[in-house]
Amino acid sequence: MTKQLLLDSAERAGWTGAQAALGVAITDLANIPVWWAAPIGLALAAAKSWVAGRLGRKGTASTLPASVDPASHPTGI
Repeated sequence: MTKQLLLDSAERAGWTGAQAALGVAITDLANIPVWWAAPIGLALAAAKSWVAGRLGRKGTASTLPASVDPASHPTGI
């Protein structure tokens, strides 16, 4: 496993965990059924991707710096 793949995987897992935790926290604070955590997490993921696409590395939804972003250094498969 390459360093870039590990960083990309860690970034995705970290954001997924944060979005899931926020979804659960929001449902708890709003006193709504917990099944709403999934659509809330989905909305958070879409919002994160939109913001990252404009503020992060152009053309990707990654928040990794260009020096370690796999999309910046594509390798042939």
